[in-house]
Amino acid sequence: MLVKFKLNGLDVKYDIEPGEFLLDTLKEDVKSLKKGCDGSACGVCTVLLDGKPVLSCSLLTAKCDGHEITTVEGIQDVAEKVAECFGKEGADQCGYCNSAFALIIYALSKEYKNPTDEEIKRFLVGNLCRCTGYQSQFLAVKRYLGGLK
Repeated sequence: MLVKFKLNGLDVKYDIEPGEFLLDTLKEDVKSLKKGCDGSACGVCTVLLDGKPVLSCSLLTAKCDGHEITTVEGIQDVAEKVAECFGKEGADQCGYCNSAFALIIYALSKEYKNPTDEEIKRFLVGNLCRCTGYQSQFLAVKRYLGGLK
């Protein structure tokens, strides 16, 4: 089955098997995508589908036909700023979840101009980090959004 979509702004096409998940389709071409839990529970495989965070491990590639997929490679400038904020707040440890966090923070900043603490927490809830407590990540997001100097 042939599917066509935009990947980080470029037109791509893939010949896929029915029932194939986006994570499996893109694993050779997109180095930032990671498999974390095999159960749609950790958020590490997050991508943006038409600007909204989704889990690529449970998104059928066929559903992406005609849509736009963004990975952290497509938002490098944002990812660098997020990484800087994570470093300043001590939120960057092993880095396994950072790509997904960058995408989620990017989507958050597009949806809300001045998100409340609760809106930030609601956006971050699906991305698990096994290294940190979430306070430093929360503060890093606030720093990125301009709430901390």
